[in-house]
Amino acid sequence: MTTKNKKAKLKTHRGAAKRFKITSTGKVLRWRSGKRHLLGTKKPRRMRNLLNKVEVSPADAPNVRRSLPYGIE
Repeated sequence: MTTKNKKAKLKTHRGAAKRFKITSTGKVLRWRSGKRHLLGTKKPRRMRNLLNKVEVSPADAPNVRRSLPYGIE
């Protein structure tokens, strides 16, 4: 019985999988920071804007993609 050399599976970085989302078009999205504490001083409009997801900066996107080899959604 012979075994072929298989390419090793790539592991997903679990921390990155919880923090980022890759859309079907390939964009990398992240959630905004600043929603954990000291919320009483923040205006409702600001809090609404913090709820939205934004695209990761182009400089950081390749590192995120490397952490998510299978495009976790």
